[in-house]
Amino acid sequence: MVFGRLALLFILMPLFELVLLLKVNTFIGWERTLAIVIVTGLLGAAAAKTQGLLVLSRIRQDLAEGRVPASQLLDGVMILLAGALLITPGLITDTFGFLLLLPFVRTGLKAWLRRKLEQKIRDGSGSMRITYWRQGPPET
Repeated sequence: MVFGRLALLFILMPLFELVLLLKVNTFIGWERTLAIVIVTGLLGAAAAKTQGLLVLSRIRQDLAEGRVPASQLLDGVMILLAGALLITPGLITDTFGFLLLLPFVRTGLKAWLRRKLEQKIRDGSGSMRITYWRQGPPET
C-alpha cells in the first residue's frame, strides 16, 4: 500500500511540477522561470543549512544537559526533508520545502504526528512494534 502511494507520488509530482512550470513560463518567460527555480533552490539550501545548524545546536545543548532531544531530532528530519524538497526543481516542492522551514509548521506537524501515533497505539495497530522495542526480538 505504501509502495503504491510512493510510486504514484514519484510519477505524478514531476508531472504536476512540469505543468506548473510550463504555465508560469507562458506568463513570465523561460528565463524568469528558470531564475525562480535556481534562486529558490539557493535560498532554500541556505535557509535549510541555517535552520539545521540551529537545531544541531539545540540537540547538543539538550544532550549536554542530560535531556533526550526527541523534538529537535524530528525538527532535524523535517529540515533535511525541506532541504531535499528545495533543491528539487519545481515550485510545488519549493513551497512544501519552505513551509517545513517554518518552526510553527514543524510544531504543528509534530503535534499531528504525535496524535496519529497515539491513535495507532490506542487502536492496537502500533502495539506490535512498541512491544518489540520494549521486549526485544521474539524468540525463534
